[in-house]
Amino acid sequence: MSNRLRAEIEEEDEKELIVEEKAPKEFTENFFTQFFSKGFVSTESATRALPFILFIAFLGMVYIANRHLSEKSMRQIDKLSKEVKELNWDYKSTKAELAYKSTLTEVAKRADTLGIKILVEPPQKLTINEDSK
Repeated sequence: MSNRLRAEIEEEDEKELIVEEKAPKEFTENFFTQFFSKGFVSTESATRALPFILFIAFLGMVYIANRHLSEKSMRQIDKLSKEVKELNWDYKSTKAELAYKSTLTEVAKRADTLGIKILVEPPQKLTINEDSK
């Protein structure tokens, strides 16, 4: 930089400002700055409403989290109810199988493989006389 007079520097700055002012505002400002500067919403009212907007955003996140939690609980309940139904079916089939295997004919078939046979005569009652001691 060379030494220049202050007047020359100010003249150059004014020329730059004039050139910048000639550029259309539509391209230099985006939608949000136009929206806030045109008077729809002032920056003061936007900053005053910021806590409320943050509160609404927080409530929205809590609502979404609650929804996810309830859907997860519903999926778990459905899974457990299916498991209970399946275990109930297993219980009933095992109970029916046990009832079938405990019949006299099925017990006789299984005992026959061990060499035990069904008595043909009724059992005899043994009595002990206490006088014989």
